[in-house]
Amino acid sequence: MCFQKVPVLASRAFSSSARQLRNKVPEAQKIFQEDNGLPVHIKGGTGDVLLYRATMTLTIVGTCYSLYWLFTASFPQKKK
Repeated sequence: MCFQKVPVLASRAFSSSARQLRNKVPEAQKIFQEDNGLPVHIKGGTGDVLLYRATMTLTIVGTCYSLYWLFTASFPQKKK
């Protein structure tokens, strides 16, 4: 008896009465495939531009910081 309820429960869990989501992919494809001279990593708008600039700033600062410590470590301090 208990095993007869399992297929019914499984079919209810995957029924099509669930909330239908709208497909946003075609709209995004139009934006990213548009030939407007912008690189793909900043076509998404202001958020993408800010994220790109923050990433580049952190990369440059991190590289300079690591080069500073590499330079500092390569010349040991003289003992007095």
